[in-house]
Amino acid sequence: MSGVTSGTGSASCRFAHYFVVCGLDTETGLEPEELAGKYSWRKADPNHQSPLRRSFKSKVLAHYPESTDRSPFNRDAVNMLCMPHGLSFRSQADGREHHFHSFTVAQDDGTRSYGFVHTYYEAVTNAQITTAMQTLHQMHHVEHYSTSSSSSSSASSPSTSSMDSLVSSLDELDADSLAARPMSACLGCAAGSFQPARDTLYASKALCLLTPLPFLHAARHFLSQLHQAVTSHAAPPLPLESYIHNILYEVPVPPPGRSLRFHGVQGPIVCQQPGPEELPLGDYPLGEAFSLLGVENMVRLLTSVLLETQVLLYSQDYQRLMTVAEGITNLLFPFQWQHVYLPILPVPLHHLLDAPVPFLMGIQRKDCSQCSTLDLSHEANLCFVDIDNHRVDPPEDLPLFPDQPELILELNEVLLRFGLQPHGGATTTNPAPAAPLCLSSLVLEDLMEDRRNGNLGGEELAVLERLQALARRCGEGGVEGGKTLGRAFQEEEEELNAAKMNVQLREVFAGRFAVIFRRYEEFVIHSAPDLESWLGNRDGTSNFDKGSFLSAQPAPHLHFLSWFLETAMFSSFLDSKVLSRWADQEPLQRVFDGRLEREHLYDTFEDDPGNRRYRKCSVLHKSAQAMERRLLKVDHTAIHPHLLDMRIGQGRHQQGCFPRLQADVLAQGHNTNKIGTQAKSKKSGFRPDLVFVVCLCVVQTRRMLMERMGKESVELGQGEASITGLQENTLIHSLCDLLERTWGHGLLLKQGRSALWSHLLHCQANGEKMEPPSPAESPGQSRYLLSDHICQSLSLPGYSVQWAGQFVQTMSEGLSEVGRARAWIHLSLEKKVLSQHLKLLLANQNLIRQLYKPHAFLLCEEEREQFLFHLLSLNTVDYLCFTRTFISINIPYRVVIMPMKKLSIAMTMSNPWVCVSGELGDSGVRQIPKNTQEIVFQCQNLGRLSTLQLGQENSGLLAKCLVDCVIVHNEITGHTYRFPCGRWLGKGVGDGSLERVLIGQLVSPRGEEESGRWTGTPPEQGSPPQSGHMGSLGRSNRLSSVQVQEEMREAVNNLVKHFHKAEQERGNLTALLCGEEGLVHSLEQFLLHGFKSSRLFQRSVFIWDFVEKVVVSMETADQMGDLRGSTELCDSLCHYANAINASPRNIGKEGKFQLLVCLGVRDQLLPQWLPLLAESHLTARLYEESALVQDHAAVNSLSRILHTLHEFPITLETALIKGVDL
Repeated sequence: MSGVTSGTGSASCRFAHYFVVCGLDTETGLEPEELAGKYSWRKADPNHQSPLRRSFKSKVLAHYPESTDRSPFNRDAVNMLCMPHGLSFRSQADGREHHFHSFTVAQDDGTRSYGFVHTYYEAVTNAQITTAMQTLHQMHHVEHYSTSSSSSSSASSPSTSSMDSLVSSLDELDADSLAARPMSACLGCAAGSFQPARDTLYASKALCLLTPLPFLHAARHFLSQLHQAVTSHAAPPLPLESYIHNILYEVPVPPPGRSLRFHGVQGPIVCQQPGPEELPLGDYPLGEAFSLLGVENMVRLLTSVLLETQVLLYSQDYQRLMTVAEGITNLLFPFQWQHVYLPILPVPLHHLLDAPVPFLMGIQRKDCSQCSTLDLSHEANLCFVDIDNHRVDPPEDLPLFPDQPELILELNEVLLRFGLQPHGGATTTNPAPAAPLCLSSLVLEDLMEDRRNGNLGGEELAVLERLQALARRCGEGGVEGGKTLGRAFQEEEEELNAAKMNVQLREVFAGRFAVIFRRYEEFVIHSAPDLESWLGNRDGTSNFDKGSFLSAQPAPHLHFLSWFLETAMFSSFLDSKVLSRWADQEPLQRVFDGRLEREHLYDTFEDDPGNRRYRKCSVLHKSAQAMERRLLKVDHTAIHPHLLDMRIGQGRHQQGCFPRLQADVLAQGHNTNKIGTQAKSKKSGFRPDLVFVVCLCVVQTRRMLMERMGKESVELGQGEASITGLQENTLIHSLCDLLERTWGHGLLLKQGRSALWSHLLHCQANGEKMEPPSPAESPGQSRYLLSDHICQSLSLPGYSVQWAGQFVQTMSEGLSEVGRARAWIHLSLEKKVLSQHLKLLLANQNLIRQLYKPHAFLLCEEEREQFLFHLLSLNTVDYLCFTRTFISINIPYRVVIMPMKKLSIAMTMSNPWVCVSGELGDSGVRQIPKNTQEIVFQCQNLGRLSTLQLGQENSGLLAKCLVDCVIVHNEITGHTYRFPCGRWLGKGVGDGSLERVLIGQLVSPRGEEESGRWTGTPPEQGSPPQSGHMGSLGRSNRLSSVQVQEEMREAVNNLVKHFHKAEQERGNLTALLCGEEGLVHSLEQFLLHGFKSSRLFQRSVFIWDFVEKVVVSMETADQMGDLRGSTELCDSLCHYANAINASPRNIGKEGKFQLLVCLGVRDQLLPQWLPLLAESHLTARLYEESALVQDHAAVNSLSRILHTLHEFPITLETALIKGVDL
């Protein structure tokens, strides 16, 4: 049984906050809306339009109450949003259809209020207004008459008649002559002349209801009934003040999980609010949004909103703008849009389209104009939604939503279930009933007189009960607007189906987010002990382990998720989660977490992300039934409207004219605290939009540095000392978007889709000389960590802004303008000159003043310098963003061989050659010209360089050289790689190697005085220096057994950690195997410990000699039948060693041992080979008793440690195993 409730109390508990009337103010007269012409007819003079087609300034005529405590009335904002295009006029010959639209207003605390507006045309009875309109028509005719008469003499000169000349022309031409002119002579005047004696003038008037919650249907019904009462011949049962007072002060907001019935002028109205465990209230028809755009376009639009791009909606109908905007934001649950939200952008605020920040805005299409007529300053990061033409143009490189094809199929099923086509372009806005009802055409009286009611079937009986309930709700007053009962039943059925469809569509998306983030709580980092500590270090800590979370996701989802984890809405969601430790949980998060807890009870997902299957939402019907029960069985009834204590003569009915309401009556029952409603004047010179751009730059650079600074990131809770490649790409992509928005702010004339690229082309066209930055200005461009003679050997090419732009233009990548701008940014960032290049672009202030408006960000010196200063901090880390993004371009590489000159031995090499390998491929063998030490060659981008093969022909004992290192320089990006060697290359010297495989390291761009100091980017391992001969033996003897074992464990541990990282986070495996602290070097130190060098070899000691002796011993023992141990393991060791010796490559003894270790690790044989070497009878002769290889416990421990590598698939580079068929 429903109870009677009252809304008397605080304003936050009431259904509506304000009732507003906007329209024509007869006291101020007609004031043209100048901005309407500027933005709606950008290429036409608004004065060329007929006065009946022009826009005029509207005013708030009345609003009740004066103000409330929690929601002060903003007169200017409400006026602009009630009539976004201004006041309009019509005559009796024009169409005067009334229409409905809604809007939203943001409060200071971030909450939103919703406005619902019913606009109609009311006859103008003020003589001054009609006379002024007649005068405007006469002036309009005179202007066109003067223009047409002078066009024969000077067709190209526009009419510049002033107000005085028009008035003088009016004196010469009387009204009759103007009226006698044919209508065709008046260009732009489709309605002809206006004569007060003949024509009736109508002005638009708006009735508005402001509510705290989006009760769309209830507010629409109330305003529609109110308008019907005004236009009806008969007076309403009560004065209009009674109904307005009732909805303002006596109708409460329905309690959660309950429904409420209140009464309008002509009938009852029902509204409901979801329960605490259900999705939040969403009354806007999602079915209409899907019908307008189609399922695929809606998913594409939602992806753009989730990634916080700039979204611009475009439609002739204001309500369509709100329907799509509110529909999309309702689908974001449990996340919330955190940026500018103006679904209806009034004409005076169109300059906000230049804002270089994420936004969701909507503008009205005027006179069937096309989107090409819009002057949008930047489109690189813009998602343009042409609602009327059912088109969505997303930004470039927009990733797919996770499981997008399966999601689209599920949404199609929901729409088809309610009779809607999944493809956009439907003209109807009301969904068809889910199934035709056999009794919907029957009249209630026939059913009541039918004596077979007791024999009706279940479905028929349910319809009968619905009809009887509808009749009771209609009451004695009948159905509103004179509708038949059948029509009322059909409308109710349509609204019910639309509400059920809303819930089911939202549940589909809520289910997808629950699947994607079902384990997000496991990756939330709670590092602060209390709220005060967390608030104090909020900017310096991370609340979420992004790398681990991404590693647990399916690979196809990573592109989208890596972007989404960097958005403000996800950060706000995490902040709310962390704050819930000390404060009440946010309602949206509480609902979402509650759903996740229920999902965990039935969670059958596999741990392997690749095996996850798409699961449809299982609560669609349950959620729809809960909402349907509330609508069919009303829980509460509000107090009925009643007669108020009004003065005699007030509230008289005048058909078609909204009366002047009695203010003192509508002011009763509320707090009259008159809080200032006007916007506070801003401090002179303060530009919050520009400050926000600088703050965005600060946040973006801090995030990029924190993610890239290796060990510093570990201390700040960022996880391992590495960066996810996908996360780095996402951050750099966000930086590109920020620069595009910044360069598009305040642009006078758009030239192409990329404002930044257009600026670069302007600089090139002007022929400006832009020198590369000096070392004093760019600390990142100091000398490399190389000796003087190495620096002199590298002839580094000059690099300027123009050169970079010209190189990007020559790239054969098929890039758009936006893509070229991003390529230029990537290249400048990788070369550490981004801030300097942008500074050079901004040096020509004359060019910038020609291209930009005075308020543009690029013309604000202080903010611009702060922006560039923060970008300069990116020079402290190394990026490979250009190298890893544009992988198909050709890049010139310079290779320089550096001999060990300190030994004063002449360098003699016979036909030397090199082969450079990287993560994207190798260069092939490149022959170095005779009598030179360097070569420059061009090949396809190799990516980050890893190994280099250096060799020469076998041309006698004189062809030998002690090589210090090899330097490889990328001529485009400026990166320099150093491949340490420190060994002989030649026959008869050292280990007799004619070919070396060297491990490269990226040289840090710092001065020599900081050599050896870590700069924030994790250091790489190079080739081991002269390992394997006497010098290394001496070092191994000096190392204690504990130190050698510790190095061995650390080398294996590095390999294990390498494979436990996500694939995109892993570094160079070859460096971990063969680098300075790699597995090969550590194992060599283990085998050299305690070696009796003087008893076996005369010159250098190489472990490969020991291995060969053991192999020969095993083969001899096998032939004599004395072989002990596993024959299969001995055969494998002998087979591998003999195959390496038989290889046509002359890689020397060190190279052979390195190859044996790498193959043993790859084929999982190394842990079994070590005991064989230790148990050989040669070991006791060649090693001291204290040697580690003689310690069975140490050997078994090492075997167990190496055995942990068996679970990982180890793939060796081609440069390591070339020529060996194993």
